[in-house]
Amino acid sequence: MTEFSSNESKFLKNNEAARIATSQKDIPHVKPVSFVFYNNNIWIATDYETHTFKNIKSNPNTSITIDIYKSGHHKAVCAQGRAKIIENGSEFKEIYNIFYEKFDWVKRDPWKENEAPFLKFVLKNKTSWGLD
Repeated sequence: MTEFSSNESKFLKNNEAARIATSQKDIPHVKPVSFVFYNNNIWIATDYETHTFKNIKSNPNTSITIDIYKSGHHKAVCAQGRAKIIENGSEFKEIYNIFYEKFDWVKRDPWKENEAPFLKFVLKNKTSWGLD
């Protein structure tokens, strides 16, 4: 099983913006998202009406990039895997509480189970650089 290294985990825990790539009918879609890194997984909040959610429903294969660009000192984690949709239950509640504590936008516009899902990124492979 592929896991994130300790340097990658530290980097992921200290960042909150990523770009997720999905695809439907061979048409790619990339968008910026907020995320949390918890239990060696990347978690993303989404809404039911987004292209991202609709794409994941038909094709769960996805890629995620978390990076900081500073000329000559670029840091990044790029990963490929599958997204699992979490809409309710204890896992949903646990991740919702983490998002609620971390992001003001969640406090301003809260939601409940089955009102908006989370995407749990299940890692297949990854690469990183600049994290020494």
